[in-house]
Formats: sequence, structure tokens, C-alpha cells
Amino acid sequence: MHKLRLICLTLLTLSITWGAHAEEKRYISDELNTYVHSGPGNQYRIVGTLNAGEEVTLLSVNESNTYGQIRDAKGRTVWIQIDQLSQTPSLRSQVPELELQVKTLTDKLANIDNSWNQRTAEMQQKVAASDSTINGLKQENQELKNQLIIAQKKVNAVNLQLDDKQRTIILQWFMYGGGVAGIGLLIGLLLPRLVPSRKNNRWMN
Repeated sequence: MHKLRLICLTLLTLSITWGAHAEEKRYISDELNTYVHSGPGNQYRIVGTLNAGEEVTLLSVNESNTYGQIRDAKGRTVWIQIDQLSQTPSLRSQVPELELQVKTLTDKLANIDNSWNQRTAEMQQKVAASDSTINGLKQENQELKNQLIIAQKKVNAVNLQLDDKQRTIILQWFMYGGGVAGIGLLIGLLLPRLVPSRKNNRWMN
């Protein structure tokens, strides 16, 4: 009875060990091309080779955990040492994907660079246009200043002409007034002399 229980326990352990490794993806190590056997050991016949990085399916592991039963891409079911299997994809198989990622990133960087250059060019154009506008406004402002200076000079010249005319008019008025006053003075001096001479003439008659 004790032996029967031991046998059942052993079978149960083996079934758990074999079932735990069923249908798992594995990859042949990149460092080697390895032989595969018809059974879990070197004493079994060599039935072929697998290339480094090749993907296989791990079906089970023997009780010593040194050999695993696998199925390769050709559908062959063979045995190989466990330490010659890897749980991660082969670097060789990752190279195309990595190259694609590098190309994608390179394209994105190129697009970003082109976009940045385009935005920089647009900003430079806007700055150049702004500079041109500012220079135009400065030139227009300077022209207005020059026109203002010329207008002020003209106003000053006109004011001087007006002052000269006012002086001329004032002098003319003084001359007219002086002439009138002189005539009046002469009349005042001559008139008394003329009137008595007439009276003497009457008395003499």
C-alpha cells in the first residue's frame, strides 16, 4: 500500500513537471548552432540542427530538467538541452524590428527638424517684414520732421515779412501824419498874416 502511494505521488509529480512546461515559446541561443536529439540525452541519435536565434516551442522538460522536448519551425519534435534555450527573442531576429524603430524615429526627427526649420523661416520672414515696416515708419517720421522744419522756416520767413510790412505801414502813417501836421502848421502861420493884410487894405480904401 505504501509503495502504491509512492508510485502515485511520483507519477503525479512527473505529470505536474511535464505539464508546467507545455507549449512555451523558446529561442535557440544566439551564440551557437546546436544539435537536436531523438531523446532527452546525448546518448540518443542526432536528428538535426537548429540555427542560433531560431524560434521553437517547448513542449515538456524531462525529470532531470536538463533536456526539453521542442517542436521547431519545420514541425519536428526533438530534444535539446535546456541551457541552450532562451526565453527572450534572438537579437538577430530583433535587428529588423530595431532597424525599423530607428528608421521611424529618424523620420520623426527629420519631420520635426523640417517643421522647426519651416517655423524658423516663417518667423524670420515675419521679423524681416516687421523690420521693413519699422524702417518705413522711421523714414516716414523723418520725412514728416523734415517737412515740419521746412514749414517752421516758412512761417518764420512769413512772420519776418509781416513784421517788415508792419514797420513800413507804421512809417508811412508817421510820414502821412507828419506831412499833415506840417501843412497845418504852415497854414496856421500863414493865415494870420493873410487876414490883417486884407484889413489894412480896407482902411486904406
